[in-house]
Amino acid sequence: VQLQASGGGSVQVGGSLRLSCVASGFTFSSYWMYWVRQAPGKDPEWVAVINSYGMSTWYQDSVEGRFTISRDNAKSTVYLDMNDLKPEDTGVYYCARATGPKRTMSEIRAENDNWGQGTKVTVSR
Repeated sequence: VQLQASGGGSVQVGGSLRLSCVASGFTFSSYWMYWVRQAPGKDPEWVAVINSYGMSTWYQDSVEGRFTISRDNAKSTVYLDMNDLKPEDTGVYYCARATGPKRTMSEIRAENDNWGQGTKVTVSR
């Protein structure tokens, strides 16, 4: 299983980025996909999730209305469009898979052994 995230960078407040995560080594279309953020000095938290068909999405309140998760099962890729970025969005972003909806990071971690390097997002004033 490999999950390779990319697309991060340094932007100013209010800017936008599009993150991508290419998956391999498993049947991508069978899995729910999460974007997980680890801010400096904080525990990782999931910020967005999409079901296996791409028909349903959920977001943490902190990113609702600003971030959009999507997927292309033909390309085994999940995306995160991030708009109106804020300094608190700074962190390393990872994608993760799960066999279904998970409430906690512990549950997500249990299904992911290889997190890859993630992609770093820095938002400055």
